Amino acid sequence: MAQTDPHPEDLPLEPITRLTAPLRRFLHVEAASGIVLLLATAAALALANSPWSKDFLGLWKTPVTLGFGEFTMSHSLKHWINDGLMTIFFFVIGLEVKREIAVGELRDLRRAALPIFAALGGMVVPAGIYLALQGGQPGQRGWGIPMATDIAFVVGCMAVLGPRVPHGFRVLVLSLAIADDIGAILVIAVGYTERIATGPLLLGLGMIAAVLACQRLGVRSLLVYTVIGGFMWLGFHESGVHATIGGVLLGLLTPARSYMPRNVFARVFQRAQDALLGSEGPAGHHRVEEVRRFQVAARETVSPLEFLETSLHPWTSFAIMPLFALANAGVPFQLSDLADPVAIAVAAGLTVGKPVGVVAFSFAAVRAGVARMPAGVTWPILAGGGALAGIGFTMALFIAGLALESEVLDAAKVGTLGASAVAAAVGMAVLLRTLPRDARSPGAGA
Repeated sequence: MAQTDPHPEDLPLEPITRLTAPLRRFLHVEAASGIVLLLATAAALALANSPWSKDFLGLWKTPVTLGFGEFTMSHSLKHWINDGLMTIFFFVIGLEVKREIAVGELRDLRRAALPIFAALGGMVVPAGIYLALQGGQPGQRGWGIPMATDIAFVVGCMAVLGPRVPHGFRVLVLSLAIADDIGAILVIAVGYTERIATGPLLLGLGMIAAVLACQRLGVRSLLVYTVIGGFMWLGFHESGVHATIGGVLLGLLTPARSYMPRNVFARVFQRAQDALLGSEGPAGHHRVEEVRRFQVAARETVSPLEFLETSLHPWTSFAIMPLFALANAGVPFQLSDLADPVAIAVAAGLTVGKPVGVVAFSFAAVRAGVARMPAGVTWPILAGGGALAGIGFTMALFIAGLALESEVLDAAKVGTLGASAVAAAVGMAVLLRTLPRDARSPGAGA
């Protein structure tokens, strides 16, 4: 999602531009988001195991109340981050996947099938390993913990690798992680949700229909879709289904093509040029109307998907993801917790089950002819991606909190964090050894 700078030489140069230019260049370096995320995670772990642990952990339990009239929602600060702000992150990921489905790698049905099979293997095998080790034990209900892949950290790891990552591999891993998280959300709904409120769920599903209806009517106002998205989030949140699924669905519903045909824009541009520069162009409010019409037309030449993805990417990468890491990575632990049977089961599922499941199911799908490997992706590279899929930070901790309690829960968290660190290290090591020096080079896919 690397972005390009605008042309500052075309605009008046202000003093503030000289001050913000270095920051703008930093934000446009894709690897920077991974660095910021890793620093936030390290800071959270350090603070949670420091003399300031009580104050740091207590900060995220601060109640925050939002309401309108008699309707109020009161949750902890951590909850608003995990279920509120992270919905925006999932929305951006949904936009990425939609772009690839519409105009990218996933237009090919055989390529689209590969991440689905890979995600399926990455859920079934880890859960099986966990149950083999914990069946009939106190931690049995935690079978869903190693099934999840943390998109944020996988994106960060690939960002650190920079241009060495082939485009097809990036799309495959992102799609795998999305399918994996959707699968984890379904697991939560079926295996760990005690009840589902039908009314709010129907509200969320009704908002999907509202989005489709507005698109069919030609509604182009971002405000309208933002309001609908807000009600969609509220419906899923109150239904018991994880609210972030609303972000994914809304991203997948966003149009990937622009509304304004080029020939129409050319006429609008010519009229605006005549209004601004022509000696006999309209004056007064007519001139303003032509300029406003040109502004709308220029905006409509860019698809809603491209506009939103470009606008939201810096916010998710440098604000939402690091804030999430600060709120969730702070887990006090002792080295003895690593030897707990629950921690070992979680670690085995993430570090062994994930890469084995991803590669095995992908191999079966390719050999059966129902899927096809992306350009530039080899089996060793896919194995590295499977190892990265073992980073189970976000949803794994969430599922652990639903499934387990007390000391067993602490052990599961420690196992998740330790296994995620090992998975990241192994995945990065494998990819550094197997990836080409530059994915854009002519022999990158050899």
